[in-house]
Amino acid sequence: ASEPFNRPNSSSSSFILVGVPSSEAFPTCWGILFCSGYIITLVGNGVVLLVIGLNDSLRDPIHLFLAMLAIIDVVMVTSIVPKMLSIFWLKSTEIGYMACFVQMFLVHSTTSVESGVLLAMAVDRYVAICHPLRYQAILNHQTIAQIGLAIVVRALLFIVPLTGMVTNLPYCRSRVVPHSYCEHMAVAKLACADPRPSGLYSVTGSSLIVGMDMAFIAVSYGMILKTALRKRSCWKAFSTCGCHLCVLLLYYVPGIVSIYAQQFGSGVSVHAQVLLADLYLTLPTMLNPIIYSIRTKQIRQAVLKLL
Repeated sequence: ASEPFNRPNSSSSSFILVGVPSSEAFPTCWGILFCSGYIITLVGNGVVLLVIGLNDSLRDPIHLFLAMLAIIDVVMVTSIVPKMLSIFWLKSTEIGYMACFVQMFLVHSTTSVESGVLLAMAVDRYVAICHPLRYQAILNHQTIAQIGLAIVVRALLFIVPLTGMVTNLPYCRSRVVPHSYCEHMAVAKLACADPRPSGLYSVTGSSLIVGMDMAFIAVSYGMILKTALRKRSCWKAFSTCGCHLCVLLLYYVPGIVSIYAQQFGSGVSVHAQVLLADLYLTLPTMLNPIIYSIRTKQIRQAVLKLL
């Protein structure tokens, strides 16, 4: 596994994924944990997509954004968990060169898209509470499609150069990636060239995307708070935003910690960094549909009706 390869563009080249470092004695337990989370994610997001698709009353903008979120969550976990399970249960640690970079592209593009969708949902709540009479006119289906396209284009503009930078690095060191999936910094560190430009681009781009989205979300909720406090039904306004706030905290807090731990966390063990990155990708995708099903009355009633 430690033999070098000097032909990074060769189809025979591959990397070795470790899984969770320093936890080789518990592969079955890790496999059961991530498999259970994967099943819950598929079932939960599948049910959300099904009830939105079957109910015409759930075709309003917030539920269309929720459907986008469910699709992204499924793509995100499907890009990493099946390979993780093959590592834990089948000892199939090898991943092809191109497969590694395809996985890297899917993981990092979906995380960027998810941040954009969360911002769009915050804007939706702002329009619904602050401009309720113009809600349908502002957020019509054409506008939603344009928002979705803009979110995807932004993610591609960020991730395509990053993937190109990591792909073009000459790999002539160990093939062993101390990670559960092809995390770009873990792969770039295996190159015999300086990986710092790609790392700097990644941190800068991620910080700009996350920082910009969080700033706009904060402004949206600030205006929602200002409007709600002037109304008698302020508690109702806050309750409609409750599940979205839970999802925001669940996504951004572990994500920010994971990004900076990977880049600057020299004092953080590799074991902790890998677990944090794995949970950052799997835990929100598993809990998002549960949060929305419990806290959103329309979704909850539609799920009970379906059952």
